[in-house]
Amino acid sequence: MLFVFGDSYADTGNTKIAETRSWKFPYGITFPGKPSGRFSDGFVSTDYIAGYLGMKTPIPYRWREQLSERVKDGLNIAYGGTGVFDTMVAEPNMTTQIDFLQQLLHDSVYTKRNLKTSVAFVSVAGNDYATYNAKNGSAQDFPAFMESLMNQLMVNLKRIHDMGVRKIGITSLLPLGCLPRNTAPFSFQYCDDTYNALVDLHNQLLSQIVNTLNQQTNTSDNPSFFILDLYNAFWTVFIRNETYQGNDPTFEKPFEPCCFGVSGGFKCGNVDENGENKYTLCSDPRSKFFWDGVHPTEQGWYVVYKTPAFQNSLKQFYGLT
Repeated sequence: MLFVFGDSYADTGNTKIAETRSWKFPYGITFPGKPSGRFSDGFVSTDYIAGYLGMKTPIPYRWREQLSERVKDGLNIAYGGTGVFDTMVAEPNMTTQIDFLQQLLHDSVYTKRNLKTSVAFVSVAGNDYATYNAKNGSAQDFPAFMESLMNQLMVNLKRIHDMGVRKIGITSLLPLGCLPRNTAPFSFQYCDDTYNALVDLHNQLLSQIVNTLNQQTNTSDNPSFFILDLYNAFWTVFIRNETYQGNDPTFEKPFEPCCFGVSGGFKCGNVDENGENKYTLCSDPRSKFFWDGVHPTEQGWYVVYKTPAFQNSLKQFYGLT
C-alpha cells in the first residue's frame, strides 16, 4: 500500500472542484484527456512513484467511499496548496491529513498490520514558504519560522511511523527560485538566487531531521525515513548535464511554462466572465518542462523521475541498494 501526504506536487484529485484550476481545462489534456484534479497536463510525481513501487496510483481520499474496493491499494491524502502549517488555501494541512489516516485506522478500514507493509510518500513545505512571504513575514523572523516548521515536520513524520508505516519518503525542496512564477520577471531566463539560498538551508535542516528520526527510531542500520532527491533531480534537468542527456528529451527554455496567464492577474486555466481564455497554451506540452507557473508537465515529471539523483533515492527508499 502507498499513502500519500502533502501538496499539489502529489495531489491526484482531492482539492475541491469548485475552488481550483486543476479541475478546469486545459489541465489533464495529456492524461486522462480531461481535468482530473492533477496540477499538470497529465501524470504527477505520485503516479511515477507508485509505478516504480509496482503499485497502482492510490485513489484520492475524497473518493474512498465511492471506490471502496480500491482502498486496499492505499490512499492519496495530499491536497493542492497545503503545507505543514495552514496556508492560503482552506484545505487540510499535513497534521489534519495524518488525522484522516488515524481515523481510518480507528474505523478499521486499515489495520496496524496493513500499515506495517505499506510505504508513505510526503511532498510538502513549498507552500509554507510562499505563505510566509505572502503574509509579509520579515527576514528577521524567518529563522524562527523555519525552525518551527522543521519541528512540526519532524513530529508529523514520526507520527506516520508510530502508526505503523515502516518506510517514509519525503521530497527535498526543489529550487523554488526557478519556478516560472519566480523566473517570469527575468523573462524566464534566470532563477531567483535569494529564494534558492532559502531552499539550500531547508534541505540541510531536512537532512538533519531525517538522520535524527532514524536514530530515534533505532533504524540507522535499516532506516525508515528517506529523502527523495527532488532538488538535484530538478537541477539535473535545468543544467541539461551531458552525462545525463542520452536519449532523454531536453527542454528549450526550461523555465518557460506551457500554459500561463495573458497578464500578471491571470493564470493557466483562467477565463473571463464571457468564457474567454485568459491564458496562452503551447502547441505540445511534451516540449516543456513546466506546465504552469509552479508545476511540471507530465513529461517534466517523467524526466525528473528518470534522473540518476531521483532514481538513486528511490532505490534507497525501496531497499534496492
